[in-house]
Amino acid sequence: MSFLTTIFYQVLYRPLFNGLVFLYNIIPGHDFGIAIIILTILIRLLLYPLFQKSIKSQQELSLLQPKIKEVQQKYKNDKEKQARAMMDLYKEHKVNPMSGCLPLLIQLPLLIAFFRVLITGLDPSKLSFLYWFVQNPIKINPMFLGIVDLAKANYPLAILTGIVQFFQSKMLAPKNSSSGGSDFASAMSTQMVYMMPILTVIIALKMPAGLPLYWTTLNLFGIIQQYYTSRGTTQKKTQNNAEK
Repeated sequence: MSFLTTIFYQVLYRPLFNGLVFLYNIIPGHDFGIAIIILTILIRLLLYPLFQKSIKSQQELSLLQPKIKEVQQKYKNDKEKQARAMMDLYKEHKVNPMSGCLPLLIQLPLLIAFFRVLITGLDPSKLSFLYWFVQNPIKINPMFLGIVDLAKANYPLAILTGIVQFFQSKMLAPKNSSSGGSDFASAMSTQMVYMMPILTVIIALKMPAGLPLYWTTLNLFGIIQQYYTSRGTTQKKTQNNAEK
């Protein structure tokens, strides 16, 4: 267990902590919120290829929904054949149905590490753990734009986080008109679109406001990436149809 704790500390917590303090030092006005936003964008850019692959896979999976429905109906009385047929369909179209889960698995430890940074990193005694090239600011002012204390929970920011989460969930939800949303997977997906934002708000209300700010920035970047990726896919599909 101590080995895992050391890995978490050295690979996630300490780099995030030092990156945040470094940005806090160099930003004019030393705005802690701006430092969080910039660090979040840098993290998202670093993981951009992974998220891009996940988004494209989700879009391809959404386009396959009519064929998936056909397979489900054809082998509805034989789950074993249905599973094999589904795997063959995914293999034929080079789609990995699990690829969308990978970014979430990566974001979770990052979210935990960021939470630890906000909980313990503002303690002046913890500033001694900085890398040698990061200047010790002696004390960090947790204010964002001079009005939001990011070391405490903030209601407006928590609600904003839920709203942004809703729009991203809506964009990521499979668009499956052929099934009419009657199957279990579609019903669960619809529920998640509405339940995730509510859950996000409840959690954000109990956390330091810096964490909702991080999550909101991350999701806003995701919405922009999703939009441009979807538009590019639509244009490519239109061009292919025109050529045919």
